[in-house]
Amino acid sequence: MPVETSQTLDRGLRVLSVLASAPDGLTVTELAARLDVNRTVVYRLVSTLEQHALVRRSSRGRLHVGLGMLHLAAAVHPLVRDVAVPVLRELAESVGSTAHLTVAEGDEALALAVVEPSWTDFHVSYRVGSRHPLEQGAAGRALLAGRSGDGTPYVVTAGELQAGARGLAAPVLGVAGLEASIGIVTLGELDEAVVGPQVVEAATRVAQHLG
Repeated sequence: MPVETSQTLDRGLRVLSVLASAPDGLTVTELAARLDVNRTVVYRLVSTLEQHALVRRSSRGRLHVGLGMLHLAAAVHPLVRDVAVPVLRELAESVGSTAHLTVAEGDEALALAVVEPSWTDFHVSYRVGSRHPLEQGAAGRALLAGRSGDGTPYVVTAGELQAGARGLAAPVLGVAGLEASIGIVTLGELDEAVVGPQVVEAATRVAQHLG
């Protein structure tokens, strides 16, 4: 016997999913076309979601995911952190560098979990809760790579967030509703050929645990 579902709720969730994948926003007409739904229906859905701050309308009239989504996402952060920390610990110990899980919040990258290696004399201190623009640092650039879907396995940067620091990060892919990256940061030499695959593997493991 088929399970009964709510068509209105399903459409509302599809609105949020489509808008989340459109960083430049959509007009009502564009959204209706993406959903293959009448414009009048889309107007009603959008108006309801706006009342709950789940959708916002820009000054140009384009629709974006609203800040209310951040509050919902924050409730999931502890689960994501709990899954990622053991993987980060293994990565930090293996490469001898500070490992971190970063998530996207709007146009910023937020450090959600950080694990420092136990056996090194020196390592980069990276604070949980640190924020920076997505366009800066390996973690943010990896988030943008995952968002674009261009197949970039990992991103390497030098000195973008801290003088002398090198970073390498890979997007966490295939987890619906989650934009995240796994990365490392170091003040020493960074052997990309060795560390890159380990970071990609860590990101894949986190995705598998959350999928």
